[in-house]
Amino acid sequence: MLSLRIALVAILLLVPMLSTSAQDVPQLGEAPLQDVIDAMTTKEKALLLVGMGFSMNIPGVPPMSPEDAAIPEKVPGAAGRTHAIDRLGIPSLTLSDGPAGVRIEPIRESDSTQTYHATAFPVATLLASSWDTALAHSVGTVFGREVREYGIDILLAPGMNLHRNPLGGRNFEYYSEDPLVSGSMAAAFVNGVESEGVGTSIKHFAVNNQEFNRMQLNTHVSERALRELYLKGFEIAVKEAQPWTVMSAYNLINGEYASESEALLTTILRDEWGFEGFIMTDWFGGSDPVAQIAAGNDVLMPGNPGQTEALVTAVENGTLSEETLDASVERVLQVVLASPTFRKVAYSDAPDLEAHAALARQAATEGMVLLKNEDEALPLPASQTIALFGNASYDLVVGGTGSGDVNEAYAVSLDAGLKEAGYTIHAALEGDYSRYIEEAKANRPPPPMPFMLPPPIAEMPVDEARIQQAVQNADVALITLGRNSGEFADRVVEADFDLTEVEQALIQKVSGAFHAVGKDVVVVMNVGGVTEVASWRDAPDAILLAWQPGQEGGNAIADVLSGQVNPSGKLTSSFPVAYTDVPSAENFPGKELPSDDAPSIFGVPSEVVYDEGIYVGYRYYNTFGVEPAYPFGYGLSYTDFDYGDVTLSASMLDEEMTATLTVTNTGEVEGREVVQVYVSAPAGTLDKPKSELRAFAKTDLLEPGSSQTLAFTLTAADLASYDAARSAWVAAAGTYTVKIGASSRDIRQQASFELAEEQVVETAHPVLVPEMSIKERTAPAAQED
Repeated sequence: MLSLRIALVAILLLVPMLSTSAQDVPQLGEAPLQDVIDAMTTKEKALLLVGMGFSMNIPGVPPMSPEDAAIPEKVPGAAGRTHAIDRLGIPSLTLSDGPAGVRIEPIRESDSTQTYHATAFPVATLLASSWDTALAHSVGTVFGREVREYGIDILLAPGMNLHRNPLGGRNFEYYSEDPLVSGSMAAAFVNGVESEGVGTSIKHFAVNNQEFNRMQLNTHVSERALRELYLKGFEIAVKEAQPWTVMSAYNLINGEYASESEALLTTILRDEWGFEGFIMTDWFGGSDPVAQIAAGNDVLMPGNPGQTEALVTAVENGTLSEETLDASVERVLQVVLASPTFRKVAYSDAPDLEAHAALARQAATEGMVLLKNEDEALPLPASQTIALFGNASYDLVVGGTGSGDVNEAYAVSLDAGLKEAGYTIHAALEGDYSRYIEEAKANRPPPPMPFMLPPPIAEMPVDEARIQQAVQNADVALITLGRNSGEFADRVVEADFDLTEVEQALIQKVSGAFHAVGKDVVVVMNVGGVTEVASWRDAPDAILLAWQPGQEGGNAIADVLSGQVNPSGKLTSSFPVAYTDVPSAENFPGKELPSDDAPSIFGVPSEVVYDEGIYVGYRYYNTFGVEPAYPFGYGLSYTDFDYGDVTLSASMLDEEMTATLTVTNTGEVEGREVVQVYVSAPAGTLDKPKSELRAFAKTDLLEPGSSQTLAFTLTAADLASYDAARSAWVAAAGTYTVKIGASSRDIRQQASFELAEEQVVETAHPVLVPEMSIKERTAPAAQED
């Protein structure tokens, strides 16, 4: 990807920047940028930094100005627009939601002859489970094409907050519980999108890990946990991809709104990491527009006239300097110069949706995770008759709701995908479910507000007679468990993370009946995030975690179930045995604080304490000896892989070293393997997890008997932890162990090396210090493997 800086250099070569227009005022792209800024009035500068507003009539949300409301949307259904300054040649930028696909309205009042659908790709949780950064880049490239072809400038994606807790309502939009996976996948996706000449906005910066009162939630978190977990993924994405923009989060961090934090937005993001683009707020985020601009938050979205007036007044009375305002204006104009709208890139309103759907189908198969496969129950033999149970078998959950939703042209259900693959679906069951779902949807109340999740349809009970009929007329049973979530609400344990009583009974009854006559039972999990499995996983013969696989989901699941594609996905978040095993279970999502404020859509003052510190996910389970249901990095295949001996390039780390090993497909079908590199550190002054992921790679598609050699580079930075007392990343002296395996608990090979003396890898600024004492978990004494 061309960085923003390189893209701007290319623009400079195309336009005569040193010549002036024949007009009386300098024009963007013709005159020097500073001349354009100098020609702007304070009001124009403020307008550039405040979006045009939101057209939806929502109580408590300031309306658009009449002037802005009268300007037609370039792309109906896009999330927001910046102001144009026509007299200076500054156009309006269009921003669109899109973690799983470009979110715009499919029907336009101005055009009744055409629809404007977008591709619904697999959700981020599934994409990350592929562990394939090349795939993420390819998906990003196609995203970028749809953004460009619909005349949009910036895609509000990817989301990359960590899976701190399984109940996070928007976890489906995010990648992992691990920052290396999150940052690496996000960087690849961003590079793909921006290779098409459009921008991205990585979000939500930072520590936006729950929906509970998200706009007034004060997150208390230690400096170390911030640096090592919640900021690290963003750091990787910024340094490897230089996204055009970053979106600041709603929440407060240690007492200060993220969008008003100079420490976060300027000291860390710009000064320490070298971010070059502009920063925008999340929609309606923060409380003080002057403080936001002063902190380095350049654009306030979606914007309202009151914010513009506040900025102008602050400059006039001296509470906000003109220089600060100009710095934000310059950063925004640099992105405007690179935008397709400014460059007058032609757009078709007709992206190649057929080709993009094919990639969506492939991507979905790459990230599905085979959790169980007793006695080779999968793949299913061709031409079988399948008894399909579960609402989601006929009404597949394509993706999550809210701004992560997509208006796709179609969605392939699982029953349709299996039929297309040559299987026969038990007709009586199909009829029962179809009638039930249609009636339940017709009687379902609407969601309480736009973007919110409608009430779920209760799972259809199935009586013993229908199960016995299915046993007699089908070769195999398949049960699909469906879950959905989205903005404004977190998930709950009862009947969401845990299965409902009807679902539990369905699994037990169907498994008992089919097993009684020697027939297999398969469960497909059509979910957006981690869900309880331990109480029921012994009943079926096979379990396929299909996630929320996008519009081609039914075909993609059928591809894996049939063996057309060998599953190669692995978990990027741990599956606990029970919710009470989750390290943040006792302090998620937080608590409301006493307040005289009336409840509103903006929530009420609340707080949450991250007292688990750095021990999130596998860092906790593996260090504290808590057995997960399925560990981080886990996933089965229809074939087997052998890991050869690992070779280190040196026994003592100097600047860097390389770990090399060969992976061989020892099974009978072609497949791909995700190889994970963990490092265990010596005991030092800081608590350390038992091991931490430091590199990963996915093999090519290996034929039976073929091999591939993989090499992984490690540096002192990969060994370092953040020492808050010294405001520095420090690698302790001693013996380190490289552990290479098929999951965080399935280590196949290991080797050790020495770091002769402590290394201070990088110093940082002592910022975002907690305003209260946080008692973090302390690791137990190191245990021998």
